[in-house]
Amino acid sequence: MVESLFSGEFLALAGAAIAALAGIGSAIGVGVAGEAAAGVVSEDPNKFGQVLLLQALPGTQGIYGLLIAFLVMVKVGLLGGDGMIELTMIQGAGIFAAALPIGFVGIFSGIAQGKAAAAGIMLVGKKPSELAKGMLFAAMVETYAVLALLVSFLMLNSIHV
Repeated sequence: MVESLFSGEFLALAGAAIAALAGIGSAIGVGVAGEAAAGVVSEDPNKFGQVLLLQALPGTQGIYGLLIAFLVMVKVGLLGGDGMIELTMIQGAGIFAAALPIGFVGIFSGIAQGKAAAAGIMLVGKKPSELAKGMLFAAMVETYAVLALLVSFLMLNSIHV
């Protein structure tokens, strides 16, 4: 039983699960931004469209994590219909390691982006003409999520199965 827990297949699937954990950051970030958006919209319902744009931004980390999780599952044959392929421990560990950047960066950047988006939402609440600046502040955090996605993608594609 212990051998099956530390098989290449188990490590690869654990990597897919870790990548999907980026959704935690998105959920928290979208929630934080949503709280700020509700406050602004309660004062001026006409600002709903502007604040909705900012609230949606932290959701991308979850999408990136899901993308890497899907790519892992496709790579190991879980979603191909032919069944999962056998993996060595080295292959499984490589896939697991490839999922770590987007999994962990996604959690923390999603939360940070939610806070930046909430600040942008408050900016829009006071000065609606400053939406672009508010979006830029939140988008700066996105850079690191995109870099983590790129690292995970490149690492995953370099593993031969």
